[in-house]
Amino acid sequence: MSDAQSGVKPDVRSDAMLVARAVEAGYPGKQILFGVDLHVARSEVVALLGANGSGKSTVLNTLSGFVRPQAGSIAFDGEEIAGRPPHLVFRRGIIQVSQARDLFTDMSVEDNLRLGAWVRGGAVAELLDSVYRSFPRLAERRRQQVRLMSGGEQQMVALGRALMGSPKLLLLDEPSGGLAPAFVNEIAAIIKALKARGIAMMMIEQNIKLALSIADRFLILRNGRVSEHHDTRAGRASEEEIVRSIYL
Repeated sequence: MSDAQSGVKPDVRSDAMLVARAVEAGYPGKQILFGVDLHVARSEVVALLGANGSGKSTVLNTLSGFVRPQAGSIAFDGEEIAGRPPHLVFRRGIIQVSQARDLFTDMSVEDNLRLGAWVRGGAVAELLDSVYRSFPRLAERRRQQVRLMSGGEQQMVALGRALMGSPKLLLLDEPSGGLAPAFVNEIAAIIKALKARGIAMMMIEQNIKLALSIADRFLILRNGRVSEHHDTRAGRASEEEIVRSIYL
């Protein structure tokens, strides 16, 4: 791939809101990340790609405060946040939607959404109106228990709850994972609409075609290290080339 840069740190843009340098992290007895460098600029969507076990989710968990880095720096809007607890990172505007979604399934759609605004505060009624405009299906089912909804609808609730926190940066872990094709297309359209609104995002996505259709840049993670980075705006990286680069 002529636009690929392997083993080279990408130049940090002057409008970068998140900058991580030489981050090392993991879990008791097992290091997962080794000197990870990455950044996300304002209104930019960056995809983090890689095989299972490459450390992608650990990257998001470290950025959002659920994993404490062993070394390195994570700056957000010029402020160091490495090692801060998740609720303080959330208040700064970094909000993660995990692969598990972490919803309260016995509660209603609207109660789950309201919880998204609880930590940061704000005009809840206005935030709800905004989310319901973005997710008309949720407006129709606002009183329904989440456990009675399909996987795709639950993913909408998880995204809507994140938006209730007025995010500056969304971290999305496999937003299309396990969904029926019709819902994959619907979730993709929603993410593209969020991008059009200028919300910065970093997303993990195994659906390479979907990732390429949304992301401005993508990074390939291999064995806990960023091995390549690409700018999709150059228009040169094909899905086949990326799959080959990830798995071979």
